[in-house]
Amino acid sequence: VAVPLCLGIALASGAPLQAGLISGILGGIVVGALSGSHISVSGPAAGLAAIVLAQINALGSFQAFLLALTIAGALQLGLGLMKAGALAKFIPTNVIKGLLAAIGVLLILKQMPHLLGHDTDFEGDFSFSQTDGRNTFTALQAMLGAFLPGATLVGLVSLGVLIIWEKTPLKKTLFPGPLAA
Repeated sequence: VAVPLCLGIALASGAPLQAGLISGILGGIVVGALSGSHISVSGPAAGLAAIVLAQINALGSFQAFLLALTIAGALQLGLGLMKAGALAKFIPTNVIKGLLAAIGVLLILKQMPHLLGHDTDFEGDFSFSQTDGRNTFTALQAMLGAFLPGATLVGLVSLGVLIIWEKTPLKKTLFPGPLAA
């Protein structure tokens, strides 16, 4: 199950396909050995694909990206050995909650055109200012004038199923809500 995901994330990240396989294998071995859980999941993260792609392009090569990643890992290990994680206590939880809420708002705004069936860029552009000269708000404005009723109905019914599923005894079944939607 994980092999296609690892390959797809490597491809989306602009990394060699072997990098996806190696990260999936190493992540599975390391996390499996350290977590102590029999149901842990690890490997490449789809949410970081855009960041990795941008950094590979900014640094000029995959090898330079690996060097930067190695240096960052060494710094992280060093800070861990110095117990620098205690500094996190000085960051108010409101800052973290605000950051997560902002990410959620951005994801919702970027998915609205898909929900209403109006999208000229099926792969999506996650930055506010897009390469086509538009931005998030102009895309939202364009979707209001040209949406597909069928796609909107499917999207809203699916969203309703997801919300209702979590509020009923159905969530305790072996059938998950996202699959139902």
